[in-house]
Amino acid sequence: MKSMERELRCPVCEEMLKQPVVLPCLHSVCVLCAAEVLVQRGYPPPELPPEPNTPTSSPSTRSPRQARRPLPKTDRLDRVLKTACGTYPGRRRRDSPALVMLFPCPTCRRDVELGERGLTDCLRNLTLERIVERYRNTISLGSMAVMCQFCKAPQSLEATKGCADCRANFCNECFKLYHPWGTPRAQHEHIQPTHSFRPKVLVCVEHDQERLQFYCRTCQRLLCSLCKLRRLHSGHKVMPIAHAYQTLKDKITKEMNYILANQEKVQAQITQVESAIAQTEVNSAVAKEQLYQCVSELRGVLAERQAGLAKALEGARSRRAHALNSQLSEKQSLLEDAGLVAYTQELLKETDQPCFVQAARATHNRLGKAIENLHHFSLSADPSLRHFSVDVSRELKILGSMDFIRAPVAPVIDTQKTLAYDQLYLCWRLPQDSAPAWHYSVEFQRKVGGAGPLWGGVRSEGPGGTNSPWQRLDEVGGTSAVIDRLEMDSVYVLRVRGCNKAGFGEYSEEVYLHTPPAPVLPFCLDSRWGLHAERMALGKGQTYARSVPGLTLLHAADRALTSCHLTSDLLVADVSVTQGRHYWACSVEPGSYVVKVGVGLEAKLQEWFHLPQDMASPRYDPDSGHDSGTEDAQDCPPPFCFLTMGMGKILLPKSGASSSTPLTAPLPPRLGVCLDFEKGRVGFYDAHSLRVLWEGPVDCSAPVCPAFCFIGGGALQLQELIANRSTEPTAPRRVTIQSHVPSVSN
Repeated sequence: MKSMERELRCPVCEEMLKQPVVLPCLHSVCVLCAAEVLVQRGYPPPELPPEPNTPTSSPSTRSPRQARRPLPKTDRLDRVLKTACGTYPGRRRRDSPALVMLFPCPTCRRDVELGERGLTDCLRNLTLERIVERYRNTISLGSMAVMCQFCKAPQSLEATKGCADCRANFCNECFKLYHPWGTPRAQHEHIQPTHSFRPKVLVCVEHDQERLQFYCRTCQRLLCSLCKLRRLHSGHKVMPIAHAYQTLKDKITKEMNYILANQEKVQAQITQVESAIAQTEVNSAVAKEQLYQCVSELRGVLAERQAGLAKALEGARSRRAHALNSQLSEKQSLLEDAGLVAYTQELLKETDQPCFVQAARATHNRLGKAIENLHHFSLSADPSLRHFSVDVSRELKILGSMDFIRAPVAPVIDTQKTLAYDQLYLCWRLPQDSAPAWHYSVEFQRKVGGAGPLWGGVRSEGPGGTNSPWQRLDEVGGTSAVIDRLEMDSVYVLRVRGCNKAGFGEYSEEVYLHTPPAPVLPFCLDSRWGLHAERMALGKGQTYARSVPGLTLLHAADRALTSCHLTSDLLVADVSVTQGRHYWACSVEPGSYVVKVGVGLEAKLQEWFHLPQDMASPRYDPDSGHDSGTEDAQDCPPPFCFLTMGMGKILLPKSGASSSTPLTAPLPPRLGVCLDFEKGRVGFYDAHSLRVLWEGPVDCSAPVCPAFCFIGGGALQLQELIANRSTEPTAPRRVTIQSHVPSVSN
């Protein structure tokens, strides 16, 4: 029993629970501790139930009348109330608004709403009280007996029975005396002697004397028959308390049996934790030794550098002292009766002229230099040595910031560059205050739903068809990665974390990418049907096209009142579709006047470009505005299916009568097109979120190819394949991309 003592301690006072109440978060706390916490937070003092009359806190001899007398508040709560409220509590303004009390649960570390009545709405945890009582009886067996409360002192006997109705403990004689045969007291329920008497049953806190007979699964609260009828629990899942009891007991029993059946696993985990604790101590000692060694190496380097700098300083001092000493000797020789002056005076005493001239020339030169030095005196060496000062501010700053190495913080995924096309392209960056990363680990997982065919590779699913396990790309260099072997029409979750000498850092926020609904169709723009070179310009690789209105457009507008084929420029793909489902995406410049994106029969497109006057119906003209072909939908599918966009808007035709007004929507950054050749349907998507914008029929009795029509100025860019994207030019590729598509360059 002693091993479970920590389960029976109050999280506030760290002592054994006494009159515990159950908070709405299902954690228990002493009612007195809860009251203290609420008073300290500024709430009005709650109405506390009287404390149980326990022999450990009161005299051993006490009459039933004294036991029923209300006890005064404890000094602890009284002191808290006086400190928090300033005056003795008990006066409340009845007109004050109701307070919604928030109790800071110390177990779950969050504020729990108690309601307007506070602790009054919290039920007493009688089961926990019984467990605490049994625990106390176990640990105090033979040392703290429950004494009879009615024996005359000092002959008090040990209690043998307790009365739940009288809420008192009796010895055999006193029990017979107070419960004589033939009286109502003889029918009282007698129990084992206890230090804390509890009510026989739980009653509703809102409806006195109403037993709790139901349990609301939605609110997770016990209800009485009156609470069940309240509108608050209308539509909730309410069950009888017996059913809830049996269900919860079965679950707990099953969970307990599972734990008991896995005792070896628990013991193995305990061994692993103990080994980790021991390894932590060993690693701590090793790290401390490495710390001392690093600091010692720094001291050695500093001492060595100090000796080198001191040697250089001593050499400079010696050279300057030698120069100054020489200058001092020279100046001292100019004094009277010393050095050069005394020698010169002796030289002037020479009377032999040839000898004087021979010896005086050198003296004359020395005297001339001495006189010049007297006029222009300066020290032969600078005594300040100011340039030998050492600036250690940078080193002090570095040493002051010296710390243990840190793992990289969570990377930030660039959602503007991250996209899903033929593959997944993930781009990220580290925050400025992050430690550098040596490499990264990219993890991805397919969510449930949309399990279509693969683009390549082997399907990998979790057990039971649930989410697939996290797959990982290890040691990714740079700040981007390409992921292939994906499933079509699926949602993938991606995350990334950095790694350095300190280990792996935190994961980034998870991003969700939706793969296209069909395999990507790679193609280039084709001009084989008579491109207007003066109005159309194709970029390098034929994935970019721009239409510039010129003089021919003015001539065409002068000859026709309505638009005609001379005002339109048509571009098609260099491939045609004859089977299967295919997907591609493009970006239309928001400033474009009118651009039509869609598909059409290859023969009809060629016929429209060369012989537009032979078209039988205006709905077959992509420039007529009848893109959906709803006029003759019952006859046959239209040979063209286009979506019109321009000036930052996209036109979404309505399905139904021709008089219906089309809707407009903002132009997405990328427009996706999915062609289902077998079904004869083409769908248009927001390529970023894969949201369906519009879907319509198209004639697929012959080869169909993607087509793009320009009216006026505009520009269009096909989305490049991720396989051809240059992710990190300087870093080695960590992912092997197996693609069957031809190379497409910008």
